[in-house]
Amino acid sequence: MQIKKSLSFSLILLLVIGMFVPSLKAQTGRGDGSPYQRLDVMIQKLDTMRKSLKSAVSGLKEEKKDGKVNADSPHVRLNSLEKEANSLYSDVNSLKGKVERSEKYEATEIDRLESVVSEFQKRYETTLQETADARSQLSGSNKDYTKKKKKKGIKNLFGLLGDGDEEIEELVGSVAPGRDRVLFAVATKEIRKGRFEVGRLLYQTIVTTYPDSPFLPMSKLAIADSFYLEGGSSNLLQAGAAYQDWLTFFPTHYLSDRVLLKVAESQMRLMLRAGNDPSAARRAEQRLKSHLQQYPKSALRSEVETRLREVQENLAEYTRGIADFYYDKAINQDRAGLKGAQNRYREIDEKYPNYSRNDIVFYRAGITYMQEEETDEAAKYFQKVVRFYPWSQYKEKAIEQLKIIGAEIPETDPSAVGSKAPESGGLMKRFGMEALGIVYVTVDKDGVLISKDYKEEKKDLIDDVIANQGELPDPRIPTAPTTKPAGSSQSFNAKPNQ
Repeated sequence: MQIKKSLSFSLILLLVIGMFVPSLKAQTGRGDGSPYQRLDVMIQKLDTMRKSLKSAVSGLKEEKKDGKVNADSPHVRLNSLEKEANSLYSDVNSLKGKVERSEKYEATEIDRLESVVSEFQKRYETTLQETADARSQLSGSNKDYTKKKKKKGIKNLFGLLGDGDEEIEELVGSVAPGRDRVLFAVATKEIRKGRFEVGRLLYQTIVTTYPDSPFLPMSKLAIADSFYLEGGSSNLLQAGAAYQDWLTFFPTHYLSDRVLLKVAESQMRLMLRAGNDPSAARRAEQRLKSHLQQYPKSALRSEVETRLREVQENLAEYTRGIADFYYDKAINQDRAGLKGAQNRYREIDEKYPNYSRNDIVFYRAGITYMQEEETDEAAKYFQKVVRFYPWSQYKEKAIEQLKIIGAEIPETDPSAVGSKAPESGGLMKRFGMEALGIVYVTVDKDGVLISKDYKEEKKDLIDDVIANQGELPDPRIPTAPTTKPAGSSQSFNAKPNQ
């Protein structure tokens, strides 16, 4: 039976906005990422809003009241927003050009623009809601226009759909009972095909059109997964924001610990592109520490601890690089910089006790104190080298310094007996780290619900969502008691979803 379409093309296009413009509720302050990345995310959001507003305005006619244009009409309101979006887009794009060309700019200008874009999006969303009835009633004189736009509008405007996508246009362009489940299933297939934008469009249609759907919570999570799976700096930033947004709405869901880990992993993957910028690593560290505090009994705890060690190894390495720079100036070049080195070596000692090359840190910290004739402090650091790093090339040097000071030379600590020097990795790994700035960390490139390399024999959690009509049974809660067949000893307790 042919399903009657009840939404105009202009309304269909407005559903697309959620796919490209994730909620800013999780980003109430300064945005994550480098200046270039933050501007790039703003441009993506504004560009989509411009296109959607242009489509909405083109489907409406000016309304006149007493011979004058009605300033409160949907056409005027949306047209005004479109002009404002174009102006904002130009401002952001201009600043992005300065960043690309390494020209001078005010860093606070990025903060200001993020605030303006956030405020604009709120007005944009409110206006769309208030003009929804007018846009959904396009008919009569606009009927031929709407049909013409439906034929090629989506493809030309967004480049998402091509020939043979009539089924998707039908799903997005009509409302019917049970359609949310179909949308969810088709969206999942599109994501697995690598058509991330189309998949997000379908998931977002559920969020926008079926607010009472049981598939809505998992649709929001699947949108976050789609950004994470697609990868790239801008998508990873939006993935982290979307995961955080989901946690805001569903903080007690049994997947919340896994979702928070994905927030951290989104930042860890940005570390691979961060070069010498430690900001992504610091954000990842913050999320991982929060995970250990919020979910102390999580089954993911060992994974979180592993990732935290790797992130802190990276941060310690970064800090040591600065310390070594000042150390070389002060010790080898007899120039200023002694305190700069000393303070950073102490920072590593205090913040990153598990850093693999603390033997170097402690020895050089001791030398800085020797330069200041603070022998007691120097001895403490030299003794740490001897006690905990029997394999270190600095052990004998530390012993020599202790003899000069006349301080005690300690025995190797029992916990360090048999320990070995950390592996430096192969030639290619060292080249990647030193020449290309690559950071090697452990991350799971699968999403929470959807895996990156789907195989039919191994189901994803999203398959359970589809099978259970949008619900994902909590494995921590047993099923309600059920009457057993006579003579049966079978357990009816719920089992964790695999």
